[in-house]
Amino acid sequence: MLQHGFVRVAAALPHLRVADCSFNVKRLLHLLDQAEQQAVHVLVFPELAITGYTCGDLFHQAALQNAARAAFEHLLDESERRFSGVFFVGLPWLVNDQLYNVAAVCQKGQLLGVVPKSYLPTYKEFYETRWFTPGMRSRVAHVEWQGNRHTPFGTDLLFADELFPQAVVGVEICEDLWTPIPPSCFQALAGAKILVNLSASNEVIGKAGYRRQLVQNQSGRCIAGYVYASNGVSESTTDVVFGGHGIIAENGSLLAESPRFQREDLLVVSDIDVARVQNDRQKTNSFHDSLALLGSREYRRISFLLPKSPVQLVRAFDAHPFVPSGQDQLAERCQEIFHAQVAGLAKRLEHIGSPAIAIGVSGGLDSTLALLVACKTFDALSVPRPKIQALTMPGFGTTPRTKANAQALMQHLGVSAREVDIRLLCLEEMRSLGHRPFGIALDGLTVDALTAKLHEVPTERRQDLIFENVQARMRTSLLMNTGFVVGTGDLSELALGWCTYNGDHISMYNPNTSIPKTLVKFLVRWAALNEFDGAAKKTLLDIVATEISPELLPAAKDGAVTQATESVIGPYELHDFFLFHFLRYGAPPEKILFLAEHAKFERVYTPDEKRRWLKVFIQRFFANQFKRSCLPDGPKVGSISLSPRGDWRMPSDAQATAWLKWAETA
Repeated sequence: MLQHGFVRVAAALPHLRVADCSFNVKRLLHLLDQAEQQAVHVLVFPELAITGYTCGDLFHQAALQNAARAAFEHLLDESERRFSGVFFVGLPWLVNDQLYNVAAVCQKGQLLGVVPKSYLPTYKEFYETRWFTPGMRSRVAHVEWQGNRHTPFGTDLLFADELFPQAVVGVEICEDLWTPIPPSCFQALAGAKILVNLSASNEVIGKAGYRRQLVQNQSGRCIAGYVYASNGVSESTTDVVFGGHGIIAENGSLLAESPRFQREDLLVVSDIDVARVQNDRQKTNSFHDSLALLGSREYRRISFLLPKSPVQLVRAFDAHPFVPSGQDQLAERCQEIFHAQVAGLAKRLEHIGSPAIAIGVSGGLDSTLALLVACKTFDALSVPRPKIQALTMPGFGTTPRTKANAQALMQHLGVSAREVDIRLLCLEEMRSLGHRPFGIALDGLTVDALTAKLHEVPTERRQDLIFENVQARMRTSLLMNTGFVVGTGDLSELALGWCTYNGDHISMYNPNTSIPKTLVKFLVRWAALNEFDGAAKKTLLDIVATEISPELLPAAKDGAVTQATESVIGPYELHDFFLFHFLRYGAPPEKILFLAEHAKFERVYTPDEKRRWLKVFIQRFFANQFKRSCLPDGPKVGSISLSPRGDWRMPSDAQATAWLKWAETA
């Protein structure tokens, strides 16, 4: 797992007794055992977990301080044989007659370092400066532990793995996170990619949501993983109540969260992708521009060694990363994207005087979405829909189903509809070129005669690029001579080069340009259910259920599709998964396959199938950059775009050798 950049982390929420250190350590050891069984690398206990947070003036009692010290020593000794990862535990620590609220950092019986809390709340229900000294005031760099006088102490400590240098951990305690500039900000700038917080945050109405948001936002602001562990219901309820809250986030996304108010020990586990964090930091130049904020701050790095990695992830990876899994979130996402498309097209049309637009309607998903966007755009601009010149242009591969759906959709939407049969035009062009499609001589043939001969072409001979391209470019030529052309191609097709250069590849504005195929389907379905009704809704739902095909090769005698796109280039759900992890996070092929093994796709793919289609994806992606280098304008609506003016700049003749090495050795 480490070789793919994952570090398994956990927030431990023990059931404690206030001021009963021996009992508390037994609970901590129980959670250490659980964490070892689950192959956790980094484990975080709550603030002052050995004593309990709510001891009050008992913190100044030597009996409690001594009990805490003895209990911690027992915990450390026992941990050597019980837990192989690194763990962070809170306790009071006396240094030069000053008491600190600290996080002790430990691994296999060794105390690696001690980090004191920087900011102590002393307002409302909090009185910490009554008992503790702020860590940022300390001038002590080392403390003595078991005869070792050089145990690192201070707020300037980071903890880094010896063999996996990406795994660097920074520590802060509770209130530190709630300050205007938390210590974790500086720790992240100094290289920490995992931030941990030992906390004791009480419950009041609305605080849990804010706390969750705070953790997520800090993980996003710092471009880091964040592990938060807070004390639970076993704390004193004299004046406040604690609910126990474990939160794990990564770069603004919530990975795992505990239920609150639990009465038993609880372990919240997930996998943080530090390689992904590193990739995001590389891309975000403003993160590195902030290094000036470090000023003269210097951090000491303390080494540890992560244990052997588990093979399986506990973190879930969505098979459809472009499509939110929750229905409410999906509806919200679709609405947002659809209206962003409308806004983009509306601005362009306003700028050039709201001309009549031309759009090709095939009865497929992409052209349907573009037409829906065009209709809503004209509604928003108070321009009559008949100013939309919609052309359906059946060719040699058009099926009765898609033709009927295209005609019905144009009628239901109230646009200016026209049908232009392109077969005769294409026949004449192929004659002029001297082309013999599938070896068929064209001299003296009528369109119907050629169509009949095409039906007889055996399946194994149904490959003729000129035959396909003539049709695609003929359609574009007709559209260009009709009006301002609105494009229909999607992000997945652009990534794979599954478009005809100067055919469906070209338009004057393309609202679909950054929307992957898997999301196009959901957008059309959402529009059918939320933006349209009646006969239009019925037609839209049938289009969603239609097999994806460019319909450029001859249809069967019964009109069935013979050119299923996904049987040629591979399943779009796989390609969109590959595309997301390849572009968004720069994941190498081996890691993409590793993630694909942990994702649940709509259909079951064998490992060989995934490897085969990933190789196809890489080969096609590198071979077709020349098509992406001259894309028409279109709005970026998600985290990924292939615009040569925006997110993606790549030489058209780059070699894929480094990305295909894994395939050669498979």
